[in-house]
Amino acid sequence: MLPLNLNAQKPKTIPDTFFTLVDSTDTKENNSPTRFSVDIKKENWDNTVYNPFKEMVVTFPLKLEFKDSTYHSPIGKDKVITSRFGWRRGRPHKGIDIDLITGDSIYAMFDGIVRMSRYTSGHGRTVVVRHYNGLETVYAHLSKYGVKENDTVFKGSYLGKGGVSGNARGSHLHLVVNYKGIPINPEYLFKFNKDNLIRGDELWVTKKWTRAIAHNSKRQSKITPLFTEGAALASLIKERSIYVVKQGDTLSRISRRNNVSIASICEVNAIRRNAVIRVGQKLLIEK
Repeated sequence: MLPLNLNAQKPKTIPDTFFTLVDSTDTKENNSPTRFSVDIKKENWDNTVYNPFKEMVVTFPLKLEFKDSTYHSPIGKDKVITSRFGWRRGRPHKGIDIDLITGDSIYAMFDGIVRMSRYTSGHGRTVVVRHYNGLETVYAHLSKYGVKENDTVFKGSYLGKGGVSGNARGSHLHLVVNYKGIPINPEYLFKFNKDNLIRGDELWVTKKWTRAIAHNSKRQSKITPLFTEGAALASLIKERSIYVVKQGDTLSRISRRNNVSIASICEVNAIRRNAVIRVGQKLLIEK
């Protein structure tokens, strides 16, 4: 295992409203990783609970700072997303599903420590890695573990094999990105292309990007990253418009036309998914 720098400066206290993500695999000339002195096991460290932050209150918007421009792909081939962060079959889908074949290797996106490596309800065999900033990445439906709880891992470290354990419909990796127990739409932070790009060195996250009900799992939401606090605060003023129901319209068709989820339309208009809509009826669309 590569040594940690014991001479690193003592880190400043990081407010609840932001964290810093560092490129931990910059090997430079001495072939040693960028080193940390942050004790990420000091608070809310529990190997048996998926979300140990249930009693914590997090304020929005969140400021995320990245000192690297890329992440390590969680799989070793092209990333094909089969289901996105959003509302799915009447329930929130709090991560993304990436296609794979059972037995494909899974890798850590960043440096960190394995907080969980055990079977969980729904997720099956699951590995949760806490990173040196408070961010946690979750790798679910595995067929085999490659790490133990409390293991130190590095960006690109082998975590296990993909599979279909738990409540999985076909082999895939269910990838979740959490901050203090709050799921963030992974596609808001990262581009899942061959370049493995992080969308910015400073990103602000509003509640919109943590609420599955505001998104549709069948298609990618329109992503406009927020790079400043001012932009984040301005975005909190939701855009509203009126849609007049036309002949042949259904809630599904209206949601596609306006790029909002059916669940969002129902919530804003206080109607059920099976509600009968009439030609000429006015529906409030909120984005």
